[in-house]
Amino acid sequence: MATNSATTATPKTAIELGKKGGARMVDVKFVDTFGTWQHFSVPVSELTEEVFEDGFGFDGSSIRGWKSIEASDMLAMPDPATAFIDPFCAVPTLSLTCTIAETGTKEAYTRDPRGIAQRGEKYLESTGLADAAVFGPEAEFFIFDDVRFDHKSNGTFYSVDGEEAIWNTGRDEMPNLGNKIRHKEGYFPVAPIDTQQDIRTEMCLVMEELGIQIERQHHEVATAGQAEIDFRFDTLVKTADNMMVYKYVIKNVAKKHGKTATFMPKPLFGDNGSGMHTHQSLWKKGKPLFAGKEYAGLSQMALHYIGGILKHAKALAAICNPTTNSYKRLVPGYEAPVNLAYSARNRSAAIRIPTFSESPKAKRIEYRPPDPAANPYLCYTALLMAGLDGVLNKMDPGEPMDKNLYELPPEEHAKIPQMPGSLSESLGYLEKDHAFLLKGDVFTKDFLEMWISHKRKEHDALRLRPHPYEFFLYYDV
Repeated sequence: MATNSATTATPKTAIELGKKGGARMVDVKFVDTFGTWQHFSVPVSELTEEVFEDGFGFDGSSIRGWKSIEASDMLAMPDPATAFIDPFCAVPTLSLTCTIAETGTKEAYTRDPRGIAQRGEKYLESTGLADAAVFGPEAEFFIFDDVRFDHKSNGTFYSVDGEEAIWNTGRDEMPNLGNKIRHKEGYFPVAPIDTQQDIRTEMCLVMEELGIQIERQHHEVATAGQAEIDFRFDTLVKTADNMMVYKYVIKNVAKKHGKTATFMPKPLFGDNGSGMHTHQSLWKKGKPLFAGKEYAGLSQMALHYIGGILKHAKALAAICNPTTNSYKRLVPGYEAPVNLAYSARNRSAAIRIPTFSESPKAKRIEYRPPDPAANPYLCYTALLMAGLDGVLNKMDPGEPMDKNLYELPPEEHAKIPQMPGSLSESLGYLEKDHAFLLKGDVFTKDFLEMWISHKRKEHDALRLRPHPYEFFLYYDV
């Protein structure tokens, strides 16, 4: 299950990896607009060194938000650094992640998220400010034992269940041993209360075999199987690539055990949702640029980067919190990072400066609002573009807030900007505030218009449907 090193990978090494793994098929993977891995497979005999230059042709008209049918031919350009033997295929299969290009010209497709992330890295280099943007996400998720949902014109419902869920204390389990996790008490009891230690460990070991360096795993705050696995930071595109592998491994290991994993931000009412706290910093020639003598040991560049993110945070939400469900997490309480302020150690602020280490290499900022429903390529690139806008324009982030922002008096709390309260609201901010994303042609107006249009349809689809709780509130009016 070995993977290629990004620094040494070539078409030849990718082909050799397939041979060593006994691969008989090649799985060609790419990410669609909204963050789902898509794939098709070809016999290993089709994998030549030339195909890394020529690409694999496919029909892009059926991919959400991509080509119309009269101009549907596209090329998937494999990246040899992403090669690994897929651990979930019965027949040995070499996996390759691709960037998407136009046929004929082989120009990068402007709506391809991986291509957008690559242009973000090139734009960073063009500024001369830094040559690497480093990202480290902390993605949370739920592992359930059962999920059911349906929607019809005359009714709708959802139901999730897990063996450790608090609502199952009275269930006849023959016998019920009572080791259930109360709401908000899942951080971090040992077994037998934590029932998922072994499955999380298996997820970690599979990822490590695929070249992802794991830093820790643990149960998270919520009942019913909330979890977190953290992997080591890397450059922007590589981290986004790793996040796609991360989701793939977690979902397939869960399925292997007869369970289901979800990165939906808020599947449970009355308990914590799942976030993707995103650590980030800039580097140049191997030197960290966020360490300095300013507040919390930050550099002036880091403070300006914070200023850029805080200025654009409401527009960023449309990309970093891209679902209607995202805003059921972004409410006061539940450790939700709705307060647009920054602070050292303080988890009630949207931006936290970790203080676990005084090493300059560890100096970074942590942006807490994003959730794991976000397309990682788009999320990390948008954050980079906002931060760079702050650095280039020397944006003042204001004074830090070293208080518990959840417990401020109303008059103080009213002075702190808040995250948008809905997907529709965040899209409105993105419509007004997106010039920073267009620099260097990283994002395009065409892409953003498509994104906003599609996401408004999602918002309207939910808005138009009666909700079961409305029957509880209003049926007897």
